Amino acid sequence: MPELPEVETTRAGLAPHLLGQRITAVVLRRPDLRWPIPAELPTLLTGERITAVRRRAKYLLIDVAAGSALWHLGMSGSLRVLAGDTPVRAHDHVDVALGSGQVLRFNDPRRFGCLLWQACGHVHPLLSALGPEPLSDAFDGDYLWQRSRGRNTAIKTLLMDQGVVVGVGNIYAAESLFRAGIDPRRAAGRVSLARYRRLADAVRTILRHAIRRGGTTLRDFISPDGAPGYFEQELLVYGRAGLPCRVCATRLRGMVMAARATVWCPHCQH
Repeated sequence: MPELPEVETTRAGLAPHLLGQRITAVVLRRPDLRWPIPAELPTLLTGERITAVRRRAKYLLIDVAAGSALWHLGMSGSLRVLAGDTPVRAHDHVDVALGSGQVLRFNDPRRFGCLLWQACGHVHPLLSALGPEPLSDAFDGDYLWQRSRGRNTAIKTLLMDQGVVVGVGNIYAAESLFRAGIDPRRAAGRVSLARYRRLADAVRTILRHAIRRGGTTLRDFISPDGAPGYFEQELLVYGRAGLPCRVCATRLRGMVMAARATVWCPHCQH
């Protein structure tokens, strides 16, 4: 599933083509994706001008005066800006026609993505309980330390809790814990403040670098221009169980934690 850097890459790629454009039509080729698409959405969007293209956690929001179209890419979804006469392919479920003559097209073979509506002045229930953005001032080591007190859950599980901090999925949690030198199995409540500060710095560094590299290409992710992300080529632990650590050459260990593959170095992380 695309994580924060992949969604941010998509947002940055779409924004120059969408900002200021008037929506001339919305075509829904099916009534639902993961959840039903609001039937009134074409009426709400048609004729409106796009004022912002934002990201909240792993969601994209396309703002107009009346509210926001709320998108999630799911496991295999992609949003592309194409010429208006581009032939429709299999799994092209939604078109948003623009005054420029181009079209914003959503393709999702597995239909785990979503297209919903958030009215102006309201927060959609999917967004209402989310934690702070990891690249914002609200997120730092002191915040993580406070949220971890009294918790016996593994620190990797805490880091992936969207109510604690958004957008740090499995890939980036594994890489951040490696960079901070913390064993992902360690109880969150038994990690010191100093180590949480290192971890928060690692999360920000890893995410910013992944965004610069266009995200990570795993299975279906491609950016809006069709280019793959390149961060996968630089992964130090994720997906490398049984291989030598690229820092110390110790064989990396792996296990399943909270139904997610977890890899760490027993020498570099403790």
